[in-house]
Amino acid sequence: MLKLLVTLLHTHFLSITIDCDYTDAADAAVEDSSLRSFSLKATPSPTGSSSKMASTTGSLKAEAPVSEGVTIPKPNSNNTDSSPKKPRAKRRTYNEIHAKSLPLEVYPLPTFIPHNPISLVRIAVSLISHSIRQPSSHIVIHKAYFSPETQSIHVTDPKFIRALWEQGFWGKGSLSRSEPHWLDQEKRRRGLDAIQTSEEHTRNRREDRRQMKLERAKAQREAIEEQLRKEGKTISDTQIADLVDEGMFTESPKGTLYATGTDKPLEVANGTQETIIKAVIEDVPSNDVSGAEINDQEHLQLTFEEAFFLSYVLGVLEVFHDDSTLQPSDLLRLFCRHSKFLTTEDPGFTGSLLQSDNNMIAPDNPFVMKYVVLHHFRSLGWVVRPGIKFACDYLLYLRGPAFNHAEFAVMIIPSYSHPYWSEDPERAAVSRKKASRDWWWLHRLNRVQTQVFKTLMLVYVEIPPPWDENNGKKVDIGNVLTRYCVRETLWKRWSVNRNRD
Repeated sequence: MLKLLVTLLHTHFLSITIDCDYTDAADAAVEDSSLRSFSLKATPSPTGSSSKMASTTGSLKAEAPVSEGVTIPKPNSNNTDSSPKKPRAKRRTYNEIHAKSLPLEVYPLPTFIPHNPISLVRIAVSLISHSIRQPSSHIVIHKAYFSPETQSIHVTDPKFIRALWEQGFWGKGSLSRSEPHWLDQEKRRRGLDAIQTSEEHTRNRREDRRQMKLERAKAQREAIEEQLRKEGKTISDTQIADLVDEGMFTESPKGTLYATGTDKPLEVANGTQETIIKAVIEDVPSNDVSGAEINDQEHLQLTFEEAFFLSYVLGVLEVFHDDSTLQPSDLLRLFCRHSKFLTTEDPGFTGSLLQSDNNMIAPDNPFVMKYVVLHHFRSLGWVVRPGIKFACDYLLYLRGPAFNHAEFAVMIIPSYSHPYWSEDPERAAVSRKKASRDWWWLHRLNRVQTQVFKTLMLVYVEIPPPWDENNGKKVDIGNVLTRYCVRETLWKRWSVNRNRD
């Protein structure tokens, strides 16, 4: 019994020693087949007998010098290129690029840990340091310019453009669909950069989806044809017409069918044939010089509502017009005056569609209503984007267009429920006409949003009585905004087939 115990201890000690030697050898060289077999033999079996243990011990002693004196060759030793490969640069993720939801610097307090008293000391030190020297949240003030021709605010500095887009998805590129990356597309077109833009990624994804649908339709058509052959049926003319409709064949005016990508006509029943000659357009040589420096011709366009929110609420934007900085009160009157085109029937018309002698702001001004809605949803944490693409006023994103699609499509409707608007019969008729919407309008709007898988949200803005009594003077913007009220109503068509239990 004692001898068996000594044998077990000796075997276990050898296995530990050999494992350590194998680990050191593995750090110096790549794993070899002899070492793998050697390590497998060195592992004792918990259910083995004493004779197996003795044989294992003997084999270990016989093969132990291999790991001590033999040099293990490295694989791929015949490769003459011994220079180390450069690691690929790690691409930033959207979570890193859009880490900030607003263009502000935030200084959070240290985390409080209940079972760690030192965390209280850290919080106290942070509060004391902030009270003595308060850090600034407005490190960078972005500059923009008012453009009456485009009815927008222009940001031309590339640093300001990237900061405003990456920190809250503000504005759009003047030469891009959404994100300002015209310069990246131009570099990629000239072969100077291989980075794929988001638009190209979307285009490739749509093309892959289209090819997948074509292959699926082709497989279904082949399955139907095979089933018809097994049943002894022939393919009718209607099925050939289906093939033409699906784009697999093209049809000439005389009825001849041509396979896509060929110039030879196919044999048809009427016997008429016609050869199609492909027209080849030669590539025009480009005069662009790939090595020349590309001038960025794109700027960021901000809507009036976005610019006013950045200037008045956040204080991170300065808007210039005629070489002078505009204050929020001046911006309010300027944006309200340019929010709609005046006609000859308006009392303040002076011959220009952009200027008016009457600077009084109406309570139902389009800019004021749209800004109230944008202010409301931005305060709730939503990313608000213009919705002209989907025939609505705004689109609401949970995090931004880089992360997911818009969930809600917002349509703004004025509501004149205040007693002021019903006191005078003439005033009541005008307000009723402005707030009325017919069923045709609502069904059209809802049909568009249903096709793009968005939920329609009707936002009613309660219009207060006139508040701009001091014509041309400063306006208390905070007091004005408190007079407006926003009501949200979700509109969704209930379908029996889509709402079964």
